[in-house]
Amino acid sequence: MEGPEQPIKVESDVGRAIARAFSLATLLAVLGLLGALGWLFVIYPDTDGPPSEVEEVILEVPEGMTLRPLANELESEGVIENAKVWSLYMRMRGLDRHLRQGKVRLRLPMTPEEVARHATTRLGRIQIRILIPEGFSRFEIAQRLEEYGVCEADDFLAATEDVSLLASYGVDANDADGYLFPDTYEFDDQTKPRRVAERMLANWTRKYEEIQEKYGDEFSKLKGWSTHDIVTLASIVEKEAAVPSERARIAGVFWNRLKSKRFLPRRRLQADPTVQYGCVAVPEAAPSCADYDGRITRAMLDDPENPYNTYRHSGLPPGPISNPGKAALVAVIDPEEHDYYYFVAQGSGRHHFSTTLRQHNIAIRRNSQK
Repeated sequence: MEGPEQPIKVESDVGRAIARAFSLATLLAVLGLLGALGWLFVIYPDTDGPPSEVEEVILEVPEGMTLRPLANELESEGVIENAKVWSLYMRMRGLDRHLRQGKVRLRLPMTPEEVARHATTRLGRIQIRILIPEGFSRFEIAQRLEEYGVCEADDFLAATEDVSLLASYGVDANDADGYLFPDTYEFDDQTKPRRVAERMLANWTRKYEEIQEKYGDEFSKLKGWSTHDIVTLASIVEKEAAVPSERARIAGVFWNRLKSKRFLPRRRLQADPTVQYGCVAVPEAAPSCADYDGRITRAMLDDPENPYNTYRHSGLPPGPISNPGKAALVAVIDPEEHDYYYFVAQGSGRHHFSTTLRQHNIAIRRNSQK
């Protein structure tokens, strides 16, 4: 008698095969996910940003702006390669609810991580590289610092009027104008205004000591002239000399006006930038500055109430009208020797220099006919 037939294990074998396949697919999926996450968190943050024809992009992030519109704008401006990927990166790190508001400056190219640091408040301070040009006044410096997100303009201006701070750097003046050395600085977005002023004052001290060491013989000729006098005249030269090669010649013109009995009215520098500065620094002092919009009027030139008006007041103005660079300081200390008393702009930043008023008026007429 035959025994019972053995059951065929086809179904169980199929089930195991399906289970193995499912397990393999799950493993591959998990490995793929881990690989994607690894790329997103390890490789992607430091990838190079897209090439750009511009060096800087400025975005205005309004209150309430969400991540995706910001990402789309960043992509359209060429800051990031892919808005979806960058948005995912930000969300996975929990940065999407902590976006910076206001003006955001981005210097290109930037990695996704650098963009994230500038776009959110969760990643700490950001480094801000800022150029302070030669000839900027403290008011212009304050405005630039605020635009770049370093500190508030009014707070910086208050710091530049701190007499104890000025005294600690040997500055005998009511404010720091003239002593905020023009240079490229790096600050972070939470730098205190006093610290910003300190950095610039310290830089000025170092640069001025270098000049003193190199031009010791020329300094010895400036009898009766204080450091403040030198800086004040240099600040005027800096504003007048658009072409670097003319600094020493323009300084020579002003020295001639201050020293000569031939130039009338005597010892008057007659420099337009001094009038403009007065309308910015002490607008309440001069009635003619009431409607000042950056342009000089005849009334401003004639107004003796403006203490910085070198058309109406002899000698140097009360203080520097800008922050001169090293070359302008050297130009005043070691000016070009000549017989020029006048100069007038002739285009491209250059000037025509004259010895007599008659020659000067002819040059003015020629320029007006161009």
